[in-house]
Amino acid sequence: MALQNDNRVLVVDDSAIYRHLITGHLKGWGFDITLANSGLEAWKILQRPGGPTLVLLDWVMPGMDGVELCRKIREAGSADAYVYIILLTAKDSRSDLLKALEAGADDYLAKPFDEQELKARLLVGKRILGLQQELVRARESMRFASSHDGLTGLMNRTEIVKALNLELDRSHREKKPLTVLMADIDHFKMVNDQLGHLAGDEVLKEVAKRLRSQLRTYDSVGRYGGEEFLVLMPGCDVVAALVRADQIRSALSSSAIGSSAKARTITLSMGVAVTDGNMRLDAHDLLHQADCGLYKAKQVHASATRPLIGND
Repeated sequence: MALQNDNRVLVVDDSAIYRHLITGHLKGWGFDITLANSGLEAWKILQRPGGPTLVLLDWVMPGMDGVELCRKIREAGSADAYVYIILLTAKDSRSDLLKALEAGADDYLAKPFDEQELKARLLVGKRILGLQQELVRARESMRFASSHDGLTGLMNRTEIVKALNLELDRSHREKKPLTVLMADIDHFKMVNDQLGHLAGDEVLKEVAKRLRSQLRTYDSVGRYGGEEFLVLMPGCDVVAALVRADQIRSALSSSAIGSSAKARTITLSMGVAVTDGNMRLDAHDLLHQADCGLYKAKQVHASATRPLIGND
């Protein structure tokens, strides 16, 4: 997620004199400046992706005044891109201050202002925006950690099953097929026993990387278990599912994994289940079909068998 640049300042004032005065100060302090001469123009600027998040806003303007703009910003604001507003005005009564803060202003500075006081208020705004962005980063990091496998970076079991339920709903709604592919690394215990668990981890990460590289942008893949992976392929019917499964298996085993001294070819066994979307299946039913196919593939020959199919 792209975070906003909190060094950009939007200056909103219908007075050319004040715009010139403020611009001169801000340039000297190293700020990047965007100008607007009305509340409506400022609102359009703030609607653009990556717009300024630090705003110096005059109160009295024709059309949309500063207080109205404050309210619109707060009504439309998101937690990911907070806009810090400093309201500039000749009004200096306590009731005016209260009105500005109730409308959503973060700070209030009376005109004519002292330039050092303005600088101090801007630096406070920058610091608050910086803290807010740190909170956003921390929240996104926790969100990713709760939904993804820490080793491979793939969706974890809970998340991939959640994705499966969503795809099943879509498949039934649109009457389009959905393929579920359950893949298991062959002889993975032997890799751990012979080469160690660190080598096993490297195999898991490389398998995950190669799986991702074979999928379309709207396919999904997750780590379902220790060495098991679950792949969701919307729009794939039985024929397409078998073709895609063979392509994935071939790509996975096309080159050895690991260092030259300990490199080995890794293969997958797969079970494939397909629903045509005409009947709403439970995720458990489709997973059971794929798991049965995987079990049969393992029974035949883990390193060479073609994927077996389960179908509704």
